[in-house]
Amino acid sequence: MGDIIHSLPVLNALFQNFKDAEIHWLIAKGLDGLLQNHPMIKKLLIINKDQWKKINSIGKTIKELSILSKSLRYESYDIVIDLQGLLRSGILTAMTGAPFKIGFSDAREGSSIFYNQRVKGDKDIHAVNRYLRIIKALTGIETKEIKFPFPPFNPSNEIIKLVDSLKDYYVIVPGARWQSKRWSPDKFAEAACLLENRSIIIGGKDDIPISQFIKEKARDKVIDLTDKTNLKDLVFIISQASLVLTNDTGPMHIASALERPLLAIFGPTNPIRTGPFGTKHKVIKAEIACSPCYKRTCSKMDCMNNISVNKVISEIKSLSL
Repeated sequence: MGDIIHSLPVLNALFQNFKDAEIHWLIAKGLDGLLQNHPMIKKLLIINKDQWKKINSIGKTIKELSILSKSLRYESYDIVIDLQGLLRSGILTAMTGAPFKIGFSDAREGSSIFYNQRVKGDKDIHAVNRYLRIIKALTGIETKEIKFPFPPFNPSNEIIKLVDSLKDYYVIVPGARWQSKRWSPDKFAEAACLLENRSIIIGGKDDIPISQFIKEKARDKVIDLTDKTNLKDLVFIISQASLVLTNDTGPMHIASALERPLLAIFGPTNPIRTGPFGTKHKVIKAEIACSPCYKRTCSKMDCMNNISVNKVISEIKSLSL
């Protein structure tokens, strides 16, 4: 999810600089809701990449890749941009047969071998600025005004009614794909009880146990919508929030792009590279020697455990809400 949000300024710059261009976007199934009906995108190409990882689905994967390859070549693309820079995305780039294939020279997993135009990315800058180096390579122009263009939200009536009834609320995002990125659910619950307004908890199916724990502890101070929203609902909920309290996860990037007041809790990752972008946020991080380690799991979790509830509440109060 974060990669998609970080790519939106590139979409905006392409749309502004190449008025007559037809833009297509290749996106993973399950995340397409973020870009459905986007006025800048002519076509969304949806791939089931999670299925590709399953050995017992290899037959379906080969068939899908064969169909996808033919579809990509049929489009006769002039330019293909690979922002993700993984082996999978590099192979898909090559499958298009486009005459101009551009990506980063320092892309991961050897994917740069699939490009005929390579741009130095620099991994010690924010991903948004890194991605925009592609635009500079294409146009020779530095992107001065960075915008994150979202499609129309179109949330459900139930979500609209809930948001209208609350008027002033916070959003809590207690989950994360990596175990090492998760602040303690007990601390999230304590923080929710200390916050001035009620909070909406959001997340996916895997986050349900965490959210249920917080709900049991914080009771009426939270509304648990974990795994009860689609992506358009989720974006709308975040867009109307007075504050977002979050781990380093996808919804954090949505909140940042929508310029919502935001406090992000960081541990094993580097906020300089993939933290919230912009100015309406604060990052709280324990300064310990082993962070950032980029480990998905950790038996000690000192970088997260050393962040207290009192510190989080103090930082929230210092935000301009």
